[in-house]
Amino acid sequence: MPAEGTPLPLVLDWDGTVTEIDTLHMVNARFGNPEVFGMLEDELGRRLTLDEMIAREIATVTAPLAEVVSYLLEHVRVRRGFEELVAERDPLIVSAGFHELIDPILARERVEARVEANNVVADPAGWRATFRDRPLCAVCGERCKRGAIAGLGAFVYVGDGISDRCVSLAAERRFARRTLAVWLDEQGVEYEPFDDLRDVASAIAAEPVRKEGAGDGRGG
Repeated sequence: MPAEGTPLPLVLDWDGTVTEIDTLHMVNARFGNPEVFGMLEDELGRRLTLDEMIAREIATVTAPLAEVVSYLLEHVRVRRGFEELVAERDPLIVSAGFHELIDPILARERVEARVEANNVVADPAGWRATFRDRPLCAVCGERCKRGAIAGLGAFVYVGDGISDRCVSLAAERRFARRTLAVWLDEQGVEYEPFDDLRDVASAIAAEPVRKEGAGDGRGG
C-alpha cells in the first residue's frame, strides 16, 4: 500500500487501451478465422472462460510469428501520451495477450515498461497459448487480472474490454472506454472516460496521492 503522500500505483491494460486497436483482434482478422471468434464470443461466460476463448481463437492462426509481428509493427499505433505516462508513473501493464506480440511494439516505441502477459508458440498447425498460472479469482471464478495485482494495495486502473471487468472493480480509481465503460455503466460503477493517455496523465496528476482513510482498492 502506498504511503500517505505518494502516488497510487497505475495499472494499464494493453489491447485497445495502450494500443488504439485490439491487436489480438487484428491478428485474428488478418491471419485467423474471424467467424470462429464470433462463435466463441457467444459462449464466453457460459461454457468458456476468457482464457479458453483466447486459446481457441489464436489456434486458428498458422502464419509464422515473424510475419505476424511485421504486420503489427506496420499497423499498430499506441495512444498518445503512452511514452510520457510510462516515464512519469512507471505503470504495470497487465494484458490478456501475449509477450511475443507486445514486446516488439514496445521495442519499436523505445519504451521500457513492466508487462504481465501470456505467451504463445507460433505452431504452423495452429498457435498454442500458454497462460500465466494465477489463482482462481474469488469474485469472478476465473484466472483474471486480479491475480497480477495481488498485494499491490490501492491502485488506479485503465482499461477498455472484457478482460478488464473484474480487475477494474478492485481499483480505487478507474478509467474506462468502449465495452468496459458500457459494462461499468450497467453495473452502476463510477469511472472516468478517456480518449488518449494524456487524459489519464492529466487526471491523475490533479489528485495523485492516496487520501487518509481511503479503502484498500478491493471493492467489488
